[in-house]
Amino acid sequence: MVVFLLVLVVVLALLGGVHWYVWRRLVRDVTAPGGLPRRIGTAAVVVLPLLSLGALVSARAGVPFPVQQVIAWPGQMWLAVLLYLVLALVVGEAVRPLLRAWLARRAPAAAAAPAVPEAVPVPAAATEPLAETAPAAPDAATATPVGPETPTDVSRRLFVSRVVGGTAAAVALGTVGYGTYGVLRGPRVKRVTVPLAKIPRAAHGYRIAVVSDIHLGPILGRAHTQRIVDAINSTQPDLIAVVGDLVDGTVENLGPAAEPLARLRARHGSFFVTGNHEYFSGADAWVDHVRELGLRPLRNERLEIAAGFDLAGVDDVAGESEGQGPDFVRALGDRDRARAAVLLAHQPIVVHDAVRHGVDLQLSGHTHGGQLWPGNLLAELANPTVAGLERYGDTQLYVSRGAGAWGPPVRVGAPSDITVVELASKQA
Repeated sequence: MVVFLLVLVVVLALLGGVHWYVWRRLVRDVTAPGGLPRRIGTAAVVVLPLLSLGALVSARAGVPFPVQQVIAWPGQMWLAVLLYLVLALVVGEAVRPLLRAWLARRAPAAAAAPAVPEAVPVPAAATEPLAETAPAAPDAATATPVGPETPTDVSRRLFVSRVVGGTAAAVALGTVGYGTYGVLRGPRVKRVTVPLAKIPRAAHGYRIAVVSDIHLGPILGRAHTQRIVDAINSTQPDLIAVVGDLVDGTVENLGPAAEPLARLRARHGSFFVTGNHEYFSGADAWVDHVRELGLRPLRNERLEIAAGFDLAGVDDVAGESEGQGPDFVRALGDRDRARAAVLLAHQPIVVHDAVRHGVDLQLSGHTHGGQLWPGNLLAELANPTVAGLERYGDTQLYVSRGAGAWGPPVRVGAPSDITVVELASKQA
C-alpha cells in the first residue's frame, strides 16, 4: 500500500509539473495578464487533466456507461495531445534562442546607429567660440540598455513565444488528428508468408487471419467491430484467430458492440484466446459471450486442424491473479511433435515457453507496435518482439500491431492491422 501511494504521488507530481509547463508556454507567455484568453487557457489546463483522470478510472469506479462515453473522448484525446504538445515544446526550447538571435540581427540599422544629418548652412554668429560647451546627452537610440527590458525586448519575446507555442500546438493537433483518422478508418490488411518445415503439402497456402487488440470500449464500438469483420471476411481466410484484448468493459455494456463478430466467416472456424484486458473486464463472462457469437475459445487446449497441423491456445498471463493463466503442459504436453503446432497466445513474452514445448509458430498481439511514438521504445523493453515476424530457436513468433487502440483512439508510427498469415510447406 505504501509503495502504491508513493507511485501515485510521483505520478501526480509529474502530471502537475507537465501541465504547469504547458500552461506557462501556451498561456502565460502568450497572453496578457487578466485577459479573457488567459482565463480560458488556465481553465482548460485545469479541466482537461481532470477529464483524463475521469476517463481512466470511470469504468472501475462503476460510473454509468453513458457517462463513460461522454468523458472518454475529451479525456483520452487530451492525453495524446499532451504527449505531442510537450515533445514539440521541448524541441521549441532549442529554437527560441535561435529565433531571438535571428530577429535581433534583422533589426533596422537605424536602431543600432543614428542617421547622419544633411549639411545645413550655419549663420556667421554661430561660428563665434562659446565660453563653455556642455557635453552632449547620449542618444536614446544608441545608448546601451541597462536595467528593465525595453518595449522592443518584450515585443520580441512575445513574438517568439507565440510562434513557438503556435507551431507546437499545430504540430500536436495535426499529429493526433492524423493518428485518430488512422484508427477510425479501420485496420489495413497485411499479408505474411511463414514457411514451416512440418507443414504437409496439403496445408501449403493455408491462410490464418490474425486480429488482436480490438479494444471495444466507450470510444470504439459496434461500427469499429463491423469494419474489422468486413476486412477479415474480404480475405476469405481458412481460419480466424482473435488473440486477446477484445474489450475494455463488461458484457453488459459492450455485448452489443461485439455482436458483429457473429458474422465472421472462415472454412475452419474462428478461435479466441484471452488477453490481459479480458481479466480487467470479466474474462469468464466474455469467454461465454464469444462462444455464443460463434467463436471457439481455446483455454489451455489444443485441437487438430484437418489441413494437417495442431492449433493450441493458452490463457493470458494476467489470469494468474485469478488462478488461471497459461498452462503449456495442458495445451501442448502430450501432442505428437512430428506435427506442426501453431499457438495462439496474447503476449509475446511467453515465446520462451513455446520454444520449450516445440511450438513452430506463435501468433500474438498485446504490444500495439508501441501505438504512440516513441512508445515503441518502451514496448521494446518489455517484449521480445514489438511487431512483425522473428525467430526464437525453432519457433517463429509473429506479433500483430492490433486492430484498435487502448486509451486515446490514436496511433502514431504504428498503424493498426489485420494480418493474413499464409503457411508455406517446404514440401510444396
